[in-house]
Amino acid sequence: CSTDLEATFTDTVTQGDCPNASIITRTWTLTDECDNTTTLVQTITVQDTTPPTFTVPENVTLECDEDSSDLTLTGDVTDEADNCSTDLEATFTDTVTQGDCPNASIITRTWTLTDECDNTTTLVQTITVDDTIPPTFTVPESITLECDEDSSDLTLTGDVTDEADNCSTDLEATFTDTVAQGDCPNASIITRVWTVTDDCGNATALIQTITVEDTTAPTFTVPADVSLDCNADISDITLTGDVVDEADNCSIGLEATFTDAITEGDCPNSSIVTRTWTLTDDCDNTTTLVQTITVQDTTAPTFTVPENITLECDQDATDITLTGDVTDEADNCSTDLEAVFTDAISEGDCPNESTITRTWTLTDECDNTTSLVQTISIIDSTAPTLVGELEEVINVVCSDIPEVPELVFEDACSTNITVEFNETSTSDGSETDYTIIRDWFVSDECGNEALYTQTVNVTVQSEIPTDDADLCITEDIDFDLFDLLLGDYDIDGVWTVTTGNATINGSIFNPSSLLDFNDDYTQDQLGDYVFTYTYEGECPGMVSVTITLNDECVVFPCGEDDVEISKAVTANFDGINEFFTITGVEECGFTYELQIFNRWGAKIYENFNYQNDWNGTSSKASIGNSDFVPTGTYYYVINIKNSGLKPFTGPIYVSTK
Repeated sequence: CSTDLEATFTDTVTQGDCPNASIITRTWTLTDECDNTTTLVQTITVQDTTPPTFTVPENVTLECDEDSSDLTLTGDVTDEADNCSTDLEATFTDTVTQGDCPNASIITRTWTLTDECDNTTTLVQTITVDDTIPPTFTVPESITLECDEDSSDLTLTGDVTDEADNCSTDLEATFTDTVAQGDCPNASIITRVWTVTDDCGNATALIQTITVEDTTAPTFTVPADVSLDCNADISDITLTGDVVDEADNCSIGLEATFTDAITEGDCPNSSIVTRTWTLTDDCDNTTTLVQTITVQDTTAPTFTVPENITLECDQDATDITLTGDVTDEADNCSTDLEAVFTDAISEGDCPNESTITRTWTLTDECDNTTSLVQTISIIDSTAPTLVGELEEVINVVCSDIPEVPELVFEDACSTNITVEFNETSTSDGSETDYTIIRDWFVSDECGNEALYTQTVNVTVQSEIPTDDADLCITEDIDFDLFDLLLGDYDIDGVWTVTTGNATINGSIFNPSSLLDFNDDYTQDQLGDYVFTYTYEGECPGMVSVTITLNDECVVFPCGEDDVEISKAVTANFDGINEFFTITGVEECGFTYELQIFNRWGAKIYENFNYQNDWNGTSSKASIGNSDFVPTGTYYYVINIKNSGLKPFTGPIYVSTK
């Protein structure tokens, strides 16, 4: 109906995902002359997808000591601009790659400019860092050395100073020497070229001259003046002495020479020799010294006295084959000399001990005499010994403790032997194992003592291994409670009912005795019944067993005759009888409880879920070699859980050799 209508709009603005983005919801309205109105909506999305622009700095090359973070050197971004955002500022990150040497690198500088809507422009600038400047240093002054001075000793020749480089640190100068021969074998001229090289191979070289000369005469020690007997050969340097400590600051292999001038002495067999020694080095530096040799006969004979010796009191001190004889009798002029001895005896600290001072004397034909002393110590250091044998360790049960043995002792020298016996026990009167220690303290007249000990390890059998049983209450069987006791035990004890309203006849329990006259039972009669066995004697104690009464009697497919048990274990790694095995009833899925006891009743192995893997090892009593039990006969107790079978017991032979 209406004409010339004109629509109008209103805008609602919502902030977008970033400061330069928004969503405008525009509502258009058209109304006719009778106020009939139509409204429609237009959505205008404003966004910023244009990244900013800028100019990256030119690539640049720096020396290694210039600061790459200084933008006045490397250049800065210019002409930053963006279509919407203002005041933008570019940032950069550097990636450094090692150059051709330690002080050189290539810096890849990535410049980034991001507007307020995360539109980003990235440009790359490359900064090359070089090291082209060589180091500097001061070379040592030229110097003159004696030939025995070490030209490699920088404390003498001087060392490089003031090493410096624009980038490298801790630089160290090196040198090479060129040696030219001097005026004599020990003289030379050394041309030393010093070089300092930085980490990038930039090098500086300077020269030092070292002059080596030899002006020092050699030294030596002339032999001491010496007196020789009449038969000595004065040309024998081993007698007269030779020059020693020949030394020269530079020459090596020098050898002294001598000339002799002889004058007669006081008798025909005596004389005085004036020996002049001369030593010259390779550069003709010479030293001369004089030795005087007097020839005479004043030498006493020599011999070797027997070593001091210690004898036991039952040995014969007059027997030279025991005490030793003089040897190596010799004299410079006399022959066929024979030594003699005298003995002085002093008492020792006890009746069987003494000290013999034996003085040996040897005299030559000119009454030159030599006396030497040998000391013979007579001691008694041997303690009395046991006649026969003593069993040092005994393992017994408390009912088999042996009597104290009567021991006999003997001594090599003493007739009066003292024996003291002492016995101690760790027993505290309880039902626990204990040890008896028997000590014999033996001593002789010189206080030599010996201790002989016997250890008796006593096992108190108050803890008898037990098993439990599951029975059917309706079974009319006489179950012997002794079948639940394992190992060795005394059968003279008394059984009593500890838990449950049951009766027993001695050791016999019949489950059906709990039934009434109609052979019925109540639920409270099912469950556990505890029976206690009390025993006395030398090893008293008590032990309890449990029988569980059930209302269902299960017949298992595996019977007692199906069970096969090892007779022997030979743990010698030959693959035969290596392990103790229980076989024949594997299909029934039973759990085996295994206990192994030694012949004294000590438990050496126990496993409540045995997997046929015992090969003679033990971590408890009766250990043999390498944690294996000793070879012998042992006893097993096997309880096959939930089988309805009584425990199996028997012997097993174990060989671990």
